[in-house]
Amino acid sequence: MSTATAVDPGLLAILRCPESLQPLRLADDSLVQRLRQQARQADLANISGSRVAADFEALLVREDGKRAYLVRDGIPVMLIDEAVAL
Repeated sequence: MSTATAVDPGLLAILRCPESLQPLRLADDSLVQRLRQQARQADLANISGSRVAADFEALLVREDGKRAYLVRDGIPVMLIDEAVAL
């Protein structure tokens, strides 16, 4: 699944950050690849401090660019503690 098709456009239009209620956008491929590489090196943690596995296919970035939510198997993980600080 490519980043561009990772989330249904209709769903993306209504999703909001659960922390700030800001709109979300799909991250570009370069950011996804960079964070996947960090995750493979065990150098990526979520807000709660847990290591993030590199099994995500996309990221939803909040409007202010400070948080990203992982998309796994086409499902956005919209939990505040699971977000990644950017």
